[in-house]
Amino acid sequence: MPWLSVLVPVYNVKPWLHECLASVIDQLGDDAGVQILVLDDCSTDGSWALMQELAGRWPGRLQMLRHERNAGLSAARNTMIDAAQGEYLWFLDSDDKLLPGSIARLRTIVQAHAPDVVLCDFSVWRERVRLKHRLRGEHHRRSFRGPASRLEHDRCALLAGMLSTGELHAWSKISRRTLWGDGLRFPVGRHFEDMATMPLMALRARSFYYEPRPWVAYRQRAGSILASMSVPKALDQSAALLPFAQALQASPCASHQNLRLALAQQAARSLVGAMRAACRAGAVEVADELRRNFVEVSPLAPAELSRAYLLRGWWLRRQRFLRWFNARP
Repeated sequence: MPWLSVLVPVYNVKPWLHECLASVIDQLGDDAGVQILVLDDCSTDGSWALMQELAGRWPGRLQMLRHERNAGLSAARNTMIDAAQGEYLWFLDSDDKLLPGSIARLRTIVQAHAPDVVLCDFSVWRERVRLKHRLRGEHHRRSFRGPASRLEHDRCALLAGMLSTGELHAWSKISRRTLWGDGLRFPVGRHFEDMATMPLMALRARSFYYEPRPWVAYRQRAGSILASMSVPKALDQSAALLPFAQALQASPCASHQNLRLALAQQAARSLVGAMRAACRAGAVEVADELRRNFVEVSPLAPAELSRAYLLRGWWLRRQRFLRWFNARP
């Protein structure tokens, strides 16, 4: 049985697909314990033909799947979870790539510690890097805030560390396949599927290991969800954490103070992004729903979160939150 399954969903990514898959293949060497699943979600740009060509170039390395009709990213990932055989799952978007040495380092961590979840950092990948991008620290972006380079067994710290950075993407978290049992899957037909799913996965973990090095190059391109926000996407963003907030209430972590603040901050970030989209569209009818979703997700009431910002000297965060919480499209 493979120790790792790399899951790559494909939809109209022909210009970047070879570089993505090569970034995995080039790291394997003689390691036959890595399964690479590639699923075409009915691409129309020739991605399927390229997949077949690459499978011939790398015989025995790629396991190819194909949907009969386009079903979206969540459905593609869910199909691959069902087909995966590896002890660990690593979701990799087909326009991104793994950085050299990442699989070898992951193998070392797994062999030494066998954590339920391994978290890594990432690098923002742009065709044209400007000074402002360097000043933002995009060469090395942290996905977690907490203890690093050692095995930990504090589930509450795992959740707080994930939520405090707001980096909830699936590709920076390698997880045991067993954590995806009992029907945990990505929500089909919804945007912000990573935000809706990864905290629920982490809520099941008993141990984790954070590696503070970039293992993934995340390609920033114009067609991203945040670059093309709409009212439906805003609604999905504001509601993405509702299932996690409900599940957390039954967990011993529900009273963890750092986690409560981190979840409230993430709810506030989601509210700000969603309200901006609603205001640009003049969508008066959704503003109250966005605020209700914040209240249901956040363990802190708006006044409590405002006080927490003041106590920590986070003036700009407080100002931004209050401005958009009270905004009227």
